[in-house]
Amino acid sequence: MKIIEPSVELAQELDAAEIMRHIERAGRVCYKSESRISDTSAEKFLANIIKSGHESVIEHVSVTFKIVCDRGVSHEIVRHRLASYSQMSTRYCDYSGDKFGGELSFIKPCFWQEVDANFQLWQRAMEQAEKFYLEMRANGARPEEARSVLPNSLATELFMTANLREWRHFLKLRTSPRAHPQMRQVALEIYKILREKLPVIFSDIVI
Repeated sequence: MKIIEPSVELAQELDAAEIMRHIERAGRVCYKSESRISDTSAEKFLANIIKSGHESVIEHVSVTFKIVCDRGVSHEIVRHRLASYSQMSTRYCDYSGDKFGGELSFIKPCFWQEVDANFQLWQRAMEQAEKFYLEMRANGARPEEARSVLPNSLATELFMTANLREWRHFLKLRTSPRAHPQMRQVALEIYKILREKLPVIFSDIVI
């Protein structure tokens, strides 16, 4: 059994200057102000767009992340309908096979220390889940059948693609202190990347 941390990876290169120029070209059509485009006009135009709430304009750009999290968090992520997803399948992935080294990976809960009694209970539960899954596979159960004993803490990988407006919506909800701690843990990593790469579009979101 492996216990791993969640992770977030930007799945594409982002050219902030080109993204801002692209959005500006689209947005200025609304006002027929294309003649005002210059080498330095995009940043100010986008700042005004965000401030005015005219966020439909930023839907013209999408960003993709590779996310490693637990199945419980992934269930929350895929509730965001204005996005596209590709996720590791527990039907077709055989965790007892060579690709996984015959062991399962579980995401470490961020709300317990390893010395906590609840962490130790959780760890024992994961060990039992792995044991029963592997025994069921050895008894001839197919992966899609044996997965019935797998818990929310099972690690999964997914690609999520959303436009910039949906990422703003996602971050406002999922970085809130009211969000599930493990969901917030993932969302904060996404926020850090997007704020660094596209500050004009995301710096107004206060964590």
